[in-house]
Amino acid sequence: MASKTTAGGAAGATSVITIALCFLAAVFEGFDLQAAGIAAPRLGPAFGMTPDQLGWFFSASTFGLMIGAVIGGRLSDRFGRKAVLIGSIAVFGAMSVCTALSHSVEALLLFRFLTGLGLGGAFPNFLALVAENSAPGRKNTFVALLYAGMPFGGALAALSSLLGGADDWQIVFHIGGFAPLLLVPLLMFFLPESRELQALKAETPAGPQGPQGFLFALFQENRALRTILLWVAFFMALVTMYVLLNWLPTLLVSRGLTRPEASMVQISFNLCAAASSVLTGLLMDRISLSKVVAISFGAAAAGLVVLAIAPAVIGISLIVGGLVGATISMTQALLYALAPATYPTAVRGAGVGAAVSAGRLGSTAGPLLAAALIGGGATAQEVLAVLIPTILAGGVAAFLLSLRMGAAERRRIALAEALSFNR
Repeated sequence: MASKTTAGGAAGATSVITIALCFLAAVFEGFDLQAAGIAAPRLGPAFGMTPDQLGWFFSASTFGLMIGAVIGGRLSDRFGRKAVLIGSIAVFGAMSVCTALSHSVEALLLFRFLTGLGLGGAFPNFLALVAENSAPGRKNTFVALLYAGMPFGGALAALSSLLGGADDWQIVFHIGGFAPLLLVPLLMFFLPESRELQALKAETPAGPQGPQGFLFALFQENRALRTILLWVAFFMALVTMYVLLNWLPTLLVSRGLTRPEASMVQISFNLCAAASSVLTGLLMDRISLSKVVAISFGAAAAGLVVLAIAPAVIGISLIVGGLVGATISMTQALLYALAPATYPTAVRGAGVGAAVSAGRLGSTAGPLLAAALIGGGATAQEVLAVLIPTILAGGVAAFLLSLRMGAAERRRIALAEALSFNR
């Protein structure tokens, strides 16, 4: 009994240390993802950038992130989550500092792309680490808590804008670079490796995947439909999320708010998003997955309707902005908890990395969609109206995925009970 208690305490300590360190990594990732938007008003004129060049500046890190997520996830299945996570954080920290030191547009674009590679490599690994080091009944709560770090980091980035960070474009990249670099030694000495991955490698010393390739990880052993549904859900949800992250201040200003007021609404959006992420994880560990999907995506669509019809008054906008941030973040936290659960340990890094990359296609398409609509004369309400069927389509894909996962879990339990009975 004492040995079981000791083992349980050690496992609990591993979970706490993992979530604490990975949460910090997620905060820094969330900060850096919004750093470009904060720096842009000063950075663009400083370099004499055209609108096209500024667009490439925004997109460079996203392209890097899509590639980095696939590579980082695949490498972690072979070499371990911890090593790839630490390397990725070191890369995006160093490249963020290099961005601040850039003296040409070409250097800016290169270093933002390399920053994105590091961001992408980190993302699937801290998700997998938290999922694989958490107790079975707490996985969703801890993964959702981890995701909460990203909007919290975004809120810190928006706060730095209000406190003067936008006046010197280099400051935000220095903060976004040196902070994760300071985290690297802590990760090296204190971050545990994935328990599940270590156990799997102990069982199969030649490697958990053997000759199996990337396509096997995603589409074989009845994973094809799950993978496609997960990708569709991620794509649609991030189209919606990134239209709001990139265009919400502009849309609010077009309806009569001042820019400082719009920044305050963005802070409300991010803080409420962080809080609702934790709530989503708690719900996933207590009620059926399909119910959480219905609640999350239904609430997100309702929040967009309220945002479209609410008057542009700062008090109301703060409340509605927080509501939309909370409901949209519920869908994100849900998907980031679903992704690790969709794949077995041996291919989890590759699967989660590919899903993150699919989502980033949505994060690229979303702002382009909004730009096209606004360029064509669409009002703020009309842009928001387009997002409602978009988020609902993502909800349908996530709901179908949750039904398949629920059926698979019921089959697993029935098989385990049958084997136990036969013994």
